[in-house]
Amino acid sequence: MKGLFKFLKWFVGICVLIVALAYLFNVDYLFTAVRTVYFNGHKTAFLDDYHYFPTREIKKGVGQPWPMAKDYNSVMPSMELEQTHKDLKSIAFMIIKNDSIWYESYYDNYGVGSKSNSFSMAKSIVSAALGKALQRGEIKSLDDKVITYLPELKGQYKDDLTVGDLSAMCSGLSWDEHYYSPFSIVTRAYFDDNLRGVIMGLEVKDKPGQEFIYKSGDTQMLTMVLEKATGQYLSNYVSEYFWKPMGAENDALWQIDKKGTGIEKAYCCFTSDARDMARFGKLYKDYGKWNGQQIIDSAFVAKSVHPRFKDSPEYGYGWWLKNYKGQDFFYMRGHLGQFVIVSPKDNVIIVRLGHIKGVQTEEDPHSNDLYTYIDESYKMLNQRKK
Repeated sequence: MKGLFKFLKWFVGICVLIVALAYLFNVDYLFTAVRTVYFNGHKTAFLDDYHYFPTREIKKGVGQPWPMAKDYNSVMPSMELEQTHKDLKSIAFMIIKNDSIWYESYYDNYGVGSKSNSFSMAKSIVSAALGKALQRGEIKSLDDKVITYLPELKGQYKDDLTVGDLSAMCSGLSWDEHYYSPFSIVTRAYFDDNLRGVIMGLEVKDKPGQEFIYKSGDTQMLTMVLEKATGQYLSNYVSEYFWKPMGAENDALWQIDKKGTGIEKAYCCFTSDARDMARFGKLYKDYGKWNGQQIIDSAFVAKSVHPRFKDSPEYGYGWWLKNYKGQDFFYMRGHLGQFVIVSPKDNVIIVRLGHIKGVQTEEDPHSNDLYTYIDESYKMLNQRKK
């Protein structure tokens, strides 16, 4: 009994020491990370982790269901596509042709209306909100200086950083995009309950506007600019100017860093379903117009889906870009392989949601599953009865 008591005393002492050190070195967010991710059997953020964070609701208005194609689900997917879904653990796959749902399938107990984390697809939504703020005059120009909205901005080049630099991912911010390190700024941002403090702790250390370097911190800082310029939480703004007028069928959720006055984790963590996420693809395919209403300016949409830098043709303003097999695709992309892929030329939208992303190399900024989803969707479409 004495031995057990000594062991428990030693164990409690070690636990107290670990907790004290975590707070001393300002890494107490790791407790949330361990509890949320590892205790649920994962090694990284996962599709259903919105259940474990505070969220803010993006309220829908009057729903506008997608039309269903006459030949809905009339063509079977190829063996290669089905194997990809199995290997990468897809939960949803959808092909929308001529603004009607032509094919959809669900896996792993997900179905129509099932919510999941969009991860970085949310960046495209933040960019859309920027377009709306420009249209409404709440932000005057992409050349507006960030320091005008966030006077506490720090760094050698703090006076040079523009709103457009944040949207196009060329900020020069001191941000390191490493998802799997427990001590990275990305991990801290995901689990810390003071996200505004984390972002304002960054410095503009390199001259902005020079080159594309993907940084989630850029989108989060842009959200803080939008919050200041519009006087609204981002969730409320997106609800009023996008979710309601686009006729989303379900309320969405956005993770926030803490209950009450928390800020949206806007570089990620917009939680919705496949059908409703596809609406942003349609909006941009139609250059900002929805049912005759110009929700955002067509010139801003056109600018968003074209590269800012010649040396980085893969990214515009919040959207990924790829010229593939003779046509220009643009797409929303998120961690673990979330996609809304748009072909304006063929009036096609492809949505894939799932647990695992395909292989991405340093030579190609696009993961190999992107090509599979496009190729196999077009094979299916080519089998339609004419």
